[in-house]
Amino acid sequence: MSKKMQKRMALYLTKEGSALDLDLLSQWVEDTENRTEFLEYIKINYAVGSIMNEFGKEDSKKKLLDYIERDKKKNSNKKVFSLTKYAATVLLLIGLAYCYKKGYFDGENDSVDRMEVVSETPGEEVIRAGSDKAVLTLGNGSVIHLEKGKEVQTAHLRSNGEQLVYNRSKNSESYGLYNYLTIPRGGQFQIKLADGSLVWLNSESQLKYPVEFPKGEAREVELVYGEAYFDVSPSTEHQGAIFKVINQSQEIEVLGTEFNLKAYKGEENVCTTLVEGEVVVRATDAQSILEPGQQSVLNLDKGTITKRAVAVDNEILWVKGIFSFHNMPLKDIAQVISRWYDVDVLFADPVLENAKFNGVFRKDEPLDEILESIVITKSIKAYDVAGRRITIK
Repeated sequence: MSKKMQKRMALYLTKEGSALDLDLLSQWVEDTENRTEFLEYIKINYAVGSIMNEFGKEDSKKKLLDYIERDKKKNSNKKVFSLTKYAATVLLLIGLAYCYKKGYFDGENDSVDRMEVVSETPGEEVIRAGSDKAVLTLGNGSVIHLEKGKEVQTAHLRSNGEQLVYNRSKNSESYGLYNYLTIPRGGQFQIKLADGSLVWLNSESQLKYPVEFPKGEAREVELVYGEAYFDVSPSTEHQGAIFKVINQSQEIEVLGTEFNLKAYKGEENVCTTLVEGEVVVRATDAQSILEPGQQSVLNLDKGTITKRAVAVDNEILWVKGIFSFHNMPLKDIAQVISRWYDVDVLFADPVLENAKFNGVFRKDEPLDEILESIVITKSIKAYDVAGRRITIK
């Protein structure tokens, strides 16, 4: 990687880059190998941010050594030590961050070889990251399980196991027919509606939608619960027909835009984040018009809507396969982890729920690597894994 590109990455992370810098970086990231390198760089930047601020202090050094010692004891009965993996990873992250701050990357093709050691105790349940999977419920009540590698096709739809695509049929017989797409814990899926709109559904979500949208009428879908990212087909392509998303106590009206809607069961707020275009968010006694970079927060108990500016990337990186935890309370991170890895996360001390953590991870990361990163940055002291239950200490 060139030194110029490293600088552009730094400018991107510190939000100081010019339009040209960001454009060049965007073009560079289009290459698959470059994208992988970019994600690794982001992970390094966030993972060691807090350590680098205090690593010269004895307390920070002691915590790192204590962490390695805990890992050694934890794995003493395993056939393959993960100590090498984690100790090397920690030191590698610290070393790379330190060298970058000091400007030691002078070469055009600097690289670091990485070795990963995987360890499993015989009989121990392995917690794996989520995958593409969903349950499709048709209008007649029949159920189709969708998953990666499984091909499905009917008169109205087809699926390659990663995306569900509806045909743009002009058959009036399909008007009034609704399907449900349900995403379980540990799942995600993408759907292309009959009007061409794209929807990404996160874990533990459900979308209700028509098989075909009637001509000249408002295109309406319902996010029953969960989180979804919408890339709406413009109304100009559908005789001016607006697009509406219904959810609980609110309605979102759009003409053609991109936005994220988060409305999980049991949560007191419904958050709508606008990426492009313009949307109108309406509740029973409130209304808010959003511009790009803004988020509306509907409090379900009070029925009020507040509007605020947000870092959009932090809200939508899940669509690109990335967790972005920006100064996020651990109780919120625990919810994300629970849904994606299909585990239950408990806190030994309720005070820990409000501890803040910064980190960026790929969604295919092993869960233990995310938890170890939280330990390293001193947000928690330790954690225990018992089956599919994680206890934070």
